[in-house]
Amino acid sequence: MLLTETEAKALTDKILSYVTATDASASVGSDKLSHLRFAGNNFLTSGTRLGRTASVTVWIDGKRGSASTNDIDDASLKAMVEQAEKIARNAPVDREYLPTLAKQSYKPTNGFVESTANLSLTDRARHVSEILAEMEKNKVIGAGFHSARAQAGGSATKNGNFEFEKSTNVSLSVTTRTVDGSSSGYFLRSHYDIGKLDTKHIAGESIRKALEGGNARTIDPGVYTVILEPQAVADLVGNLGFTFNARNADEGRSVYSAAGGKTRLGEKIFDERISIYSDPWNPDLPGTQSAQGGLPAEKIYLVRNGVLENLVYNRYWAKLKEKQPTPGPVNTILESSAAPSTVENMIKSTTRGILVSRFWYIRGTDARTASVTGLTRDGVWFIENGKIAYPVKNFRFNQSITQMLAPGNVEMIGAPERVGSSEGGGASASLLPALKVKAFNFTSQSEAV
Repeated sequence: MLLTETEAKALTDKILSYVTATDASASVGSDKLSHLRFAGNNFLTSGTRLGRTASVTVWIDGKRGSASTNDIDDASLKAMVEQAEKIARNAPVDREYLPTLAKQSYKPTNGFVESTANLSLTDRARHVSEILAEMEKNKVIGAGFHSARAQAGGSATKNGNFEFEKSTNVSLSVTTRTVDGSSSGYFLRSHYDIGKLDTKHIAGESIRKALEGGNARTIDPGVYTVILEPQAVADLVGNLGFTFNARNADEGRSVYSAAGGKTRLGEKIFDERISIYSDPWNPDLPGTQSAQGGLPAEKIYLVRNGVLENLVYNRYWAKLKEKQPTPGPVNTILESSAAPSTVENMIKSTTRGILVSRFWYIRGTDARTASVTGLTRDGVWFIENGKIAYPVKNFRFNQSITQMLAPGNVEMIGAPERVGSSEGGGASASLLPALKVKAFNFTSQSEAV
């Protein structure tokens, strides 16, 4: 069972009562994770995992120690605190230590839905059975993962702060291949409310992409006009809101750094229609009520109309730089000030370009230019004279994200959708639009499907 607020408060109070250190923070959490996995058009595994954890961080004369346990009986909690204090006594001084927070006020974000936490296993099996039947009907082979998670926990400090929060998330990813293995389609979506997860649509899009991606042609790599579906945008920039780190910028290790130890705050780095912000209370994407360091979360703009408006200062760096710490971000929303365009209209407006469904195996190459590399996957099409002409084989790419979103390179922007990165598997999501960009750099071909 998930912890209640009363239980979380009692447990954190108990942990802190065992502490003899100068300062401390304690946290407890509970987790319910269930899944249904299918492959080869058959059910594979189904299960549920329940767990509870506790952790503590202590400071003794400015020296830090941490410990955790998944047993929350009195003896285990006491042993955990003793272990943390033993570590602290033997640790070097924590040069970035600041006293833990005093009492704060948090505004709930309402990201918990009971029907998600206690989903009907019968309904889930029925939905997946319908997906498998559709795959058989279309003579394709499919695999996928339906996962639901509910979490509840609390944290407290020796200086009097306490917060409790609970959340839910449910996701479905579906990969479909043609029988000969030459074409593949993929689709992923998630939501905190299981009633808003459209499993039929997810499966249908995956099947459609596989059926339409056969007999792919090989074309030369190079710089192309590219239309990125929301999934592809999520794979590239899904966590963009968490990259605006002030310390990295101040120390010259970021694309937001400037010469002489300065930053690019106030500079127009992105297309003037683009704003990037975090809103904990967005009804489609509720974030957490607390931001980094336990600060109460707030709505905060990182980029407004293309201009870098804020960088993220943690409590230590803010004190060092005589700034206010940043109460966020806790999610990522990218939207346009202009009327949104559909993917269909983006295609119609393109004389020669490429449509990308998603990316995979993305890794950073240079933080100072915000450059990443990776592969296209599960559906790439060539566009000629406003129409999809034919599918093409996959590419490797190398691309600067800030150059991709720079003034003059963004041609059209869609309406934001809730979508998470492929590699994240639906564990988290952002609100992101489809994009049409003038220049995107494909560096080599890939034989992967």
